[in-house]
Amino acid sequence: MTQFSDQVAIITGAASGIGNAIARQLAAAGVRLALIDKQPGRLDGEDPSSDRVTWLLGDITAEATVEAMVNQVADRYGRIDILVNSAGITGKTNIQSHQVESDDLHNVFNVNFFGSFLMAKYVLPQMLKRGYGRVLHIASIAGKEGNAGMLAYSASKAAVIGMTKVQGKEYAETGITVNCLAPAVIRTALVDGMPDEQVRYMTDKIPMKRCGTLQEAANLAMYIVSPENSFTTGFAFDLSGGRATY
Repeated sequence: MTQFSDQVAIITGAASGIGNAIARQLAAAGVRLALIDKQPGRLDGEDPSSDRVTWLLGDITAEATVEAMVNQVADRYGRIDILVNSAGITGKTNIQSHQVESDDLHNVFNVNFFGSFLMAKYVLPQMLKRGYGRVLHIASIAGKEGNAGMLAYSASKAAVIGMTKVQGKEYAETGITVNCLAPAVIRTALVDGMPDEQVRYMTDKIPMKRCGTLQEAANLAMYIVSPENSFTTGFAFDLSGGRATY
């Protein structure tokens, strides 16, 4: 098992789904966690009396809130080693582009792209102070290929991939790596809330003909944010059951 040497991680969207799965893995590895979500969450086996897990309720699309939360974590633990941007929404799906509502498009971009940008904006200076950091943005295969009926989601995740490539280059000489994870369909509550037709459309494109699991996503994320991942940055790691081979 990777030795994370008592590192500190911030994870957004940690109350459920991929964010929660990554949080559980990191907690088991001895990482101290600051978990951000808009709703209360819990980790399996979490000790309420321990100071190793801190839950923060906040809106990652509000810049002042993000700045305050990051400062709170830095003040409490004295360091931030890992940032995982997992908070995300799909918006309205199974509709064509001319049916997309502007408000819905803005809302999806605010959470999926702008929220990830803001978190990185305020965490990166903390990492620069120590000359070390691991940033993982959760993107999607939809951001690479585009899923019909999911313009807002696909475009926002494409923006996340673009941001990853930029940040990977910008901080390549600082000891900080910035990568993203581009899953195909992972069985989460978010996917369970999609129309069956939309899920079938996405799953049919996967050569393995199944959804990925939360455990598979967390396993790959653990390597990406580990000290061992020291020579890969600005990269989109695929988790697609064979769908993406580039």
